[in-house]
Amino acid sequence: MRPRILILLAGLAAVLLARNLYVILLQLPDHPRQGPLYRIILFHVPAAWIAFLGFFAALVASILYLAKRNLRYDAFAVSVTEVGLAFAAANLVTGMIWGNSIWGTPWTWDARLTTTLVGCLLYAGYLMLRHAVEDPTERAKNSAVLSIIAFADVPIIFFSIELWRGQHPKLEVWRGEIVAPGYREMLFLNWAPLLLLAAVFVAVRMRQEVQQRELEALRRRVHAL
Repeated sequence: MRPRILILLAGLAAVLLARNLYVILLQLPDHPRQGPLYRIILFHVPAAWIAFLGFFAALVASILYLAKRNLRYDAFAVSVTEVGLAFAAANLVTGMIWGNSIWGTPWTWDARLTTTLVGCLLYAGYLMLRHAVEDPTERAKNSAVLSIIAFADVPIIFFSIELWRGQHPKLEVWRGEIVAPGYREMLFLNWAPLLLLAAVFVAVRMRQEVQQRELEALRRRVHAL
């Protein structure tokens, strides 16, 4: 993706996010029981959606790499995994902030929280594996296999509330069952700029990954002389 397009997308995301922050902080009403802290849901939930989407994209790219052995799929997989993991971490942190106020503690071993933490550790292990293997082809193959295995935790995270009884509240977004008015619409409106930012981050990270591979290839040629 060309730098001008990336700058344009980043600018659009910034404008949308600034507009959303104005509405979120100054126009939306407080939650009847949770007060102003409920606004954090408008970042907590979209961050989870983007993380899931990123991990799914990494799964598809990993499968395509194993099928076609094209390193560009591997470059995309690691780029989107890094961005997805960043948003998953943001989801965990915002959840801990909410939990500290509502539950009185930032962490409980609730099923949703625990499976999300496991997912973050799996994808962090994916990134660590990449640093442990020097050969690009072997690194891409092992990473693709681990990415496929790690994705098995994503549906477990999604359905954890249904599978196990825990403290994490159900958020019936699709049915419109969010208590305070205006929150359901803003949940999706705030997802848009965050998704744009994620796309920009992935594109920038992939450019860096491709350039790094080119440098590694040049080094190998120099050492072979």
